Amino acid sequence: MSVREIRGSAKATSLPHAPAFVKGVINLRGTVLPIIDLAARLGLENEGDNDRNVIIVVDLGGRTAGLMVDAVSDILAIPNEDLQAPPEVSIDDSRTFVSALTVVDNRMIRVLDLDAVMPPPDEEAA
Repeated sequence: MSVREIRGSAKATSLPHAPAFVKGVINLRGTVLPIIDLAARLGLENEGDNDRNVIIVVDLGGRTAGLMVDAVSDILAIPNEDLQAPPEVSIDDSRTFVSALTVVDNRMIRVLDLDAVMPPPDEEAA
């Protein structure tokens, strides 16, 4: 319910001293919006910028950001009773970004904890 819109990718203006997963900022209808490269934030292999990249604009308690992803293929509404807790696999105290798992059409779907994905407010900008 935190997703506000899905839009095409835009060239972000980089920020000095920003974390590596922050691509920069864009102007979204007069609002400066930080853009987070979701693959980099999750420690996944990044396909790099391409024509299929999209930005998912999220609002979490008044903090708005854009999550740059490779593509969006489906929008799913999943009942809470179909969600399962992820197994405990962390070997240290690091954050887990997955809050739940479910299976849809024989595909394992990960539900992200967007609060954990968002950087702390003091990390967002330089």
